[in-house]
Amino acid sequence: MKRFMTTTAIALFLGTSAMAEGHMAMFSTAPFNAAINLNASDIIGARVYATEASLEGTTSVTADQATAWDDIGEINEIILTRDGTVQSVIVGVGGFLGIGEKDVAVNMGDLRFVSDGDDPEDYFLVINANAEGIMEAAAYERADMDHDNDQTRVMAPMIERDGYRTVVINDLTTEDLTGARVYGLGDEDVGEISQLLMTTDGTIDRAVIDVGGFLGMGERPVAVSFDELTIIRADDGGDLRVYIDSSEEALEAKPEYEG
Repeated sequence: MKRFMTTTAIALFLGTSAMAEGHMAMFSTAPFNAAINLNASDIIGARVYATEASLEGTTSVTADQATAWDDIGEINEIILTRDGTVQSVIVGVGGFLGIGEKDVAVNMGDLRFVSDGDDPEDYFLVINANAEGIMEAAAYERADMDHDNDQTRVMAPMIERDGYRTVVINDLTTEDLTGARVYGLGDEDVGEISQLLMTTDGTIDRAVIDVGGFLGMGERPVAVSFDELTIIRADDGGDLRVYIDSSEEALEAKPEYEG
């Protein structure tokens, strides 16, 4: 009996050890190797460059070669598949100081790491593409963009007024936009831009319009995308007008922004 119990105890010990080893196998003991490994946090915010010249066989670059590349933007996000594969990187392109920037998805397989010296941590992120084509690429839409109620989003209106010209957000400052009046298609005053909103990566992507109220009382703040706005400025560089294809009543019906 004693021998049987001893044998049983050994079997249990071996079984438990095997189970423990099985559970521990999920944890990697491989050391970090800067030559082949990379922390995702290292490339969030990294600049991305574009060149029309072939990158085939290019593993390193000189300073003179790098200056010929177009700086198109920075990496804002990394998209993974459910099996852990990096599918694409989201690059914020265009804009100025984050205003007017849009996100585009670049396939991870098309992103090249080009060495900038002997240190493996010194490199450029480069894609083989035309800079203008990148700016025209379809914007990447996040699945969580219901924060500003996409189903009620409108398109930016086509506006032409004598003595005014259309301007892009890149040509404006936050001071130009904050406090600017917002008008409907019939030139009716529907509100005022009270603040500009940033994403978690520091990109300014929405404007808060205060609508309704009287003498600043009872106003309702609503957030809209810059894609919904058309901005025009007087030819003399003075008056700035912001237009939206919406009435004051329709804006008031949007969810209230609670900042």
